[in-house]
Amino acid sequence: MNRIQRVPASQPLPAHLSSPRIAFPAKARQAAPGLAHALFRPQHYEPNYAYPLIVYLHGPRGSERQVHHLMPELSVRNYAAVAPRGIAKHPDGGYLWGECPTSEQISEAHDRVCSCVEIARQTLNIGDRRVFLAGYEDGGSMALRLALRSPSMFAGAISLCGPFPVGQAPLSNLRNARNLPLMIANGRDASRYTVDQSCRELRLFHAAGLSVSLRQYPCGDDLDSNMLRDMNAWIMEQVTGVHSEVESTSEFESEN
Repeated sequence: MNRIQRVPASQPLPAHLSSPRIAFPAKARQAAPGLAHALFRPQHYEPNYAYPLIVYLHGPRGSERQVHHLMPELSVRNYAAVAPRGIAKHPDGGYLWGECPTSEQISEAHDRVCSCVEIARQTLNIGDRRVFLAGYEDGGSMALRLALRSPSMFAGAISLCGPFPVGQAPLSNLRNARNLPLMIANGRDASRYTVDQSCRELRLFHAAGLSVSLRQYPCGDDLDSNMLRDMNAWIMEQVTGVHSEVESTSEFESEN
């Protein structure tokens, strides 16, 4: 189902946030030595429980450390999380994933994500078919790109304030990608990922037959606390198969 929802206002997040077993490729089963990454261990970790894993791609001018600010706002207990560093340096500091990455940069991002998944699996008990790829702004666009490229590797993908990727054939694996659950969230007052752009994308999702939940929030380009509340509920819905009702007013809804 494709749906676009408007969600009631909430308090903005802190400024530092405004940014069977899945078969990973054999090349990625050994973590890249020296890979810059951050690992989040859930509170009261239970080694006998197979945790969902969130692989988080930070926003521009961010770094892998952003995941440690994100997870307490999302959930400190429900998930393990791991974050790789972006593929390029931002001219103003920090790192980025790029709005129009080359094929080589996409491959590099793919390898970093796969290595981070293996790092998490070597350290924590990660559930089979419970790996979710998520990101903010250009990290969100890259998360969608990588998940659509290799949909069998992920249980779902989430983009927060990041538009659908363009260039380098993001829908080249469309037949398999149709089975991949996607969540895309943006602010109705955003300047970088506008409402008009998200509505145009919704028509693309419908034509392509993708399974997308597209939601709008009363904020700008920054993350909103409701985004993470809904992200938490959406991931748990994928994990448990139990639908969680979101208290919001649906502005537009379209089913494939």
